[in-house]
Amino acid sequence: MKTFAELNFPGRLIAVEGLDGSGKSTQIYLLKRWLEAEGIKVYFSEWNSSELVKSATSKGKKRELLTPTTFSLIHATDFADRYERHLLPLLRAGYVVLCDRYIFTAFARDVVRGCPSEWVRGIYNFAAQPDLTIFFKADLEVSLNRILEGRPKLKFFEAGMDLGLSNDPYESFRIFQGRILEQYTAISGEFNFVVMDANLHVEKQQALVRKLVGERIDLKKFKRRSPLPLPPSAPPGGKATEMEEDSAA
Repeated sequence: MKTFAELNFPGRLIAVEGLDGSGKSTQIYLLKRWLEAEGIKVYFSEWNSSELVKSATSKGKKRELLTPTTFSLIHATDFADRYERHLLPLLRAGYVVLCDRYIFTAFARDVVRGCPSEWVRGIYNFAAQPDLTIFFKADLEVSLNRILEGRPKLKFFEAGMDLGLSNDPYESFRIFQGRILEQYTAISGEFNFVVMDANLHVEKQQALVRKLVGERIDLKKFKRRSPLPLPPSAPPGGKATEMEEDSAA
């Protein structure tokens, strides 16, 4: 696989991967906000978000109808739609594109669910390799605790309950995520993952992420020609404080 830089795209693509609860989504959100503040042309995309298949995926999960093959194909359809309609146009336009999960999620999850590795890779063979892939490696207990914060129980597919690993969702989650971690580890060298210690404090991780991005990508090339539009100025009559209070409320 060639990277987008090697394919001479004007833009660059950064992907983050990791177990559920690894904190990767928080890190890429913070990276996006930082790049925006630096005046960089940036676009964000996340796994399983295409309007083309989003509702079908949601219904299939709620009714627990998705087989491993169906799961794999529906996610591949989601990715292909976003890749052609969003990622490639923005990369051609010279944007830094951020992806919360890329094809490596399928390479790990789908194989653990029983799909042949060669088959899974075959249905994603149209995709180029990211210019930077950061793998957030967290301990299973850390991931589980983060997932459970703010909600009472694990979701059916999230815990790998469709695989019959255990009747206990928490034990099933540990086994399922442990196997996914093994797959990520197996492919990390092949696809040049940069491994981040996801057990570190959020601020420490973000500092390392920003440093890494700055070293790997010449961000000056992706500066906006004009700054983002400023918010409207305060109306006459000294109402600025009032507007700020309304906004805060």
